[in-house]
Amino acid sequence: MTEEFKPEHFQVGIIGLGLMGSSIAACMLMAGHPVVGVELLPEALEAGKQRVRNHFKLAAEKGLIQDDVADYLKNFSVSGDLKALSKSQLIIESIKEDKKLKAGIFQELDGIVGKETLITTNTSAIPITALQQYVSNPGRFFGLHWMEPAYTTRFLEVICGEKSDLEKAQFLYDLGELWQKETVLVKKDLPGFIANRLMYAMYREAMHLVDGDYATVEDVDRACRNVAGYFLPMMGVFRWMDFTGIGSYREVMKDLFPTLNNDATPGKVINDIVDAGGKGIFNGHGFYEYTPEEREVWQELYNEFSYEIRELTLKYPADIIQKKLEEKKALQTSGPAKKNQEDKS
Repeated sequence: MTEEFKPEHFQVGIIGLGLMGSSIAACMLMAGHPVVGVELLPEALEAGKQRVRNHFKLAAEKGLIQDDVADYLKNFSVSGDLKALSKSQLIIESIKEDKKLKAGIFQELDGIVGKETLITTNTSAIPITALQQYVSNPGRFFGLHWMEPAYTTRFLEVICGEKSDLEKAQFLYDLGELWQKETVLVKKDLPGFIANRLMYAMYREAMHLVDGDYATVEDVDRACRNVAGYFLPMMGVFRWMDFTGIGSYREVMKDLFPTLNNDATPGKVINDIVDAGGKGIFNGHGFYEYTPEEREVWQELYNEFSYEIRELTLKYPADIIQKKLEEKKALQTSGPAKKNQEDKS
């Protein structure tokens, strides 16, 4: 961002203060933006406000913020009416994945906010092109795909639709740096964007291994944690192949690719669970079974993990090599200068 940009003069509106929307609101407040949160379900309004307060309570305990929580929350207001967003310069919609519901909100919002107001949807699957038709000036409409919790994780995708303005996309991309993200720009709309396409390829193969009785759910999870989970916080897949010998990967691909699962539909293992009403940790029934106590502990552990993994990934940012090379160069140039100074003295 340019030095002229002041986050305190750039109001952000959040539509939906559920699990993800509340953590996005926390992220925006920590970045210095005034935030207006809109919760269209009256019975969920107070719960949404409390979620944001809880995020800040945990952030303060973990040392993620230095100022008093009250200093951040004074810039946060909530409403049950979309008209409260009339002065916002950026809108982030974060309601459930329902195209019809989102479309209705965007159509109403279009008559409330300014014609240059950036409008974004936090979706993980709905094509941006399919949603930007519901606003005038669709060039200012984008997808913003976050990872929970939004204020600690480093991930953010900016997704363009067919009519999105790339200059405005670059502005959002740069804003990601202010939000302490390593932003990914998806220049062309495609199902699942980048991160989900990578992840769902892994999900499909994982379920195939269980469906085919090659391994248990537990063992597949262990394999993920101790291979991909080991290097991915530091390197992406291309860097990892470079680092460990790109030639051997091509040879393995020739034999392995034809054997990988290519089913176009979900497998038996997930169908059986979902058809029986399983919702994972949300109701205790998923690939694993959870008691109410286990569900609570898993949430506490993930909160703890998200802060610890943040600290680790901050040590290995995307530009770490450039920084290390610059440090070495500075030491090399300062060395002779220091020696000359000592000789003169």
